[in-house]
Amino acid sequence: MKNSKFKIVGFAAIYCILHFALCIFAIAQEVPPAPGVPKAVTVPAVQEKKLANGLTVAVVQKSQVPIVTINLLIRAGASGEEAAKAGLADMTASMLTKGTKTRTATQIAEAIEFLGGSISSGAGWNASYISVTVTSDKVAQAMAILADVVLNPKFDQKEIDLLRSQSLDGLTYSLKQPSFLANYVASKYSFKEHPVGGTPASIGLISRADILKFQKDNYNPANSVLVFAGDISAATSSALAAKYFSTWRNPKHTVKEMRLDRITKLGSSDTSGPRPVVNRFLVIDLPNSGQASVVYAQSIPDIGRSDARYFPASVLNSVLGGGYSSRLNQEIRIKRGLSYGAGSSFEWRSWKANFATQTQTKNESAAEVTELVIDELRKLSTTATAESELIPRKSGLTGPFGLSLETTGGLAGEIGELYGFGIPSTELNSYVANINGVTNAQIKDFALGNLLGGDIVIVGDYSIFKADLAKRFPKMTVEVIKADDLDLSKDNLRK
Repeated sequence: MKNSKFKIVGFAAIYCILHFALCIFAIAQEVPPAPGVPKAVTVPAVQEKKLANGLTVAVVQKSQVPIVTINLLIRAGASGEEAAKAGLADMTASMLTKGTKTRTATQIAEAIEFLGGSISSGAGWNASYISVTVTSDKVAQAMAILADVVLNPKFDQKEIDLLRSQSLDGLTYSLKQPSFLANYVASKYSFKEHPVGGTPASIGLISRADILKFQKDNYNPANSVLVFAGDISAATSSALAAKYFSTWRNPKHTVKEMRLDRITKLGSSDTSGPRPVVNRFLVIDLPNSGQASVVYAQSIPDIGRSDARYFPASVLNSVLGGGYSSRLNQEIRIKRGLSYGAGSSFEWRSWKANFATQTQTKNESAAEVTELVIDELRKLSTTATAESELIPRKSGLTGPFGLSLETTGGLAGEIGELYGFGIPSTELNSYVANINGVTNAQIKDFALGNLLGGDIVIVGDYSIFKADLAKRFPKMTVEVIKADDLDLSKDNLRK
């Protein structure tokens, strides 16, 4: 009996000690540790060679891990397709792995699986790509497959029909989701672009002849970069590129050189005259939607990816909506619990940028979240960002950037982006310094000159937040379109 009492008392004492220790630990965690000194990123120099047919071969050798990523970048994406055939670039790129003159889609998948690798293809706004990752001892076999799908695509009608059906099924589902629909609408309403993935109407119009023409007009060596990243030398890469791609020919008509559209304006943005944060309100009424999506969208002309202001814009985005500790997430999620997350992003073009914030919330709080987003944008343009906030937000950029370059896929992707925009590959090693050199004055200047005067797009059940929106923004005219009446092929967005 005495032993039992002793054990109970002993356990109680241990519990108290552990509880006290946990309390001390919790108190200590209220003050986060200061960010460490930023580490420079050092990437081996990109070694470049151009084949006789004009294909650029770029190689970065990193032999720590026996893995190689081969990424063929074709500078022809959704920007090169007609709006009526939106989705053509992505469908063309996606079809590359769906069969060649000697391999079926199943055989391509099985061949890559046998090598223990992966293959993917697709298109964005600026470019199309096809990428293969394998262990370094399987590179030659992987190159044979890569060359086959690029040079000998079959574009089988049955595979086209299957891909079209899958794309339409995906769109039918996605267009019922507030977040997807809000960004989908902003692409036309605010950015004057069409959706990269197409619309139900445009996908239905894309024919095999369209795919063949897009491939013939845009897929050529003079318009492409073949990137090798990982455990492979420049000599081996060049030899493999010559072996498998030297027969790739440019079309008989004159091939246009890669359109770089470089923007090099370094001066301050135009800040003359006061501007409202929001110019237009658009509501896509989606009755009975479980939640509402709130997007602020602003097109920024004349500041492309190669502009020096890319770096202040990147830090600004990190401060505003780039991660868990960003201002939008702090105000909307952490302080008020109005959303699972809130953020912002830039989509870069060669001659402009598309900026947007994104968050999803209850229909009842859609107007409140809209007000919070506008308030945070106003603060960026009117008040300085403290150094104590800038340091960790810069680390939130440089840390993940350095980590991404540790993978062959991340490294190949970064190199491909630089080539696609005509930016020297040396920027990889200057990125950290460029980010850390951004000042609060540059952030404020960028916000004041470029982020004001955009659009609010809300997708949700308008009947629930209509009164609150009118109360919070009594001077704003709200344009309302029923989701069932939406048509992105029309200038007024209506069927």
